[in-house]
Amino acid sequence: MLFSAALLIVGCLGSTVGLENGLARTPPMGWMSWTIFWCQIDCIKYPGKCINERMYKDMADRLVEDGYKDFGYNRVHIDDCWMEMKRDKTGTLIADRDRFPSGIQALSRYMHAKGILLGIYEDYGNKTCGGYPGSQYYLEKDANTFAEWEVDYLKLDGCYAEEDDMAIGYPAMSDFLKKTGRDIVYSCSWPAYLEDEPEKVDYNVIGKYCNLWRNYGDISAKWSSIQKIIDYYTENQDKLIPAAGPGRWHDPDMIVVGQNTVTPDQSRTQMSLWSIWSAPLIMSNDLRVIKPVYKKILQNSLVIAVDQDPLGIMGRMIFNNSDFAVYLKPITPVDTDKNLYSYAVVFFNRNTDRSSVVSIMYGQLGLNNPLGYFVQDLWENQYLGLKRSIDVYVATIPPTGVKMIKATLAHKFFIDTPTA
Repeated sequence: MLFSAALLIVGCLGSTVGLENGLARTPPMGWMSWTIFWCQIDCIKYPGKCINERMYKDMADRLVEDGYKDFGYNRVHIDDCWMEMKRDKTGTLIADRDRFPSGIQALSRYMHAKGILLGIYEDYGNKTCGGYPGSQYYLEKDANTFAEWEVDYLKLDGCYAEEDDMAIGYPAMSDFLKKTGRDIVYSCSWPAYLEDEPEKVDYNVIGKYCNLWRNYGDISAKWSSIQKIIDYYTENQDKLIPAAGPGRWHDPDMIVVGQNTVTPDQSRTQMSLWSIWSAPLIMSNDLRVIKPVYKKILQNSLVIAVDQDPLGIMGRMIFNNSDFAVYLKPITPVDTDKNLYSYAVVFFNRNTDRSSVVSIMYGQLGLNNPLGYFVQDLWENQYLGLKRSIDVYVATIPPTGVKMIKATLAHKFFIDTPTA
């Protein structure tokens, strides 16, 4: 029964035609300001936490100097509240003159000199969520402005917009971005504003215009928020899985690992499930003061590799009981002749007050290759050996925590433990 679920993931591939601008072939990785600094604009009272060019430069510096860029985190994203409250006389957006005295183009060039890409925020409505000028009636002008500023990514929110207009406005901005001739990854909040009207969400359409999209409410740095997103993605996985793939990604929102209100176990859970879902790994934390335990979680190359797997398959929950759930994602390497995949597997203990013991045969997970799989614990970086379908995986999972393994397909030419 479980293996049929694994096959269903693979069988869904290719059913959606995505935006073919050649961008975001793997889920974007980087840093974004919103969930850690929100719309803080008082740079006198909060000099290290306000939305200004110095803060974004600091985060770019930390991505490079603290090694995050080496693990794939290569973007810094400006969120809301970066603008003046009014456009100029020509209708062009203006970065706040006090907080961004050098302007956005200078900030882009600062990033690019370090090998970092710059993302920016706008809103399809007449105002942003923070009350700043929106892009309604200015879509083409704003697209051209962002291209002139050498921006690499646009997050287009949907506050103060008519829901029925979104099916016109979001595709229109996609077309205007393409016409600029600049490579700009396009992140839409389109389906997030239709959460209460799921019949209006057609990912076959959304995926033609957007590289990634939000489809649920904003995350906050607490376990209850992460849990709600996990529940939403699990409950809606049958609709979500066929829509995801290279160049088109569901975005369950920012990685809050590094904010001290989320425990290390909960942080590993978020990183694991976001990676199983092939979700963007866009951090929102203060990289200048992050604790080593969280930095280590964010820089786990084995887990990141699952997220960035080139197949781009979104995994699914395949097993569920009162204590824990199991999520499975087909990954490379693949035996195309036999239609056999390697897999990443997450065992998630949803209990908040007690550990859970997992004891399950690999065959029950759908791992039925006769030659077996080389199994590795991705958080402990420990090889568990060559396992076949009748072997049993046993582990104790802490409350709100996970175990995550990779099962690499063995074949007749490869019966030794692979190197890391």
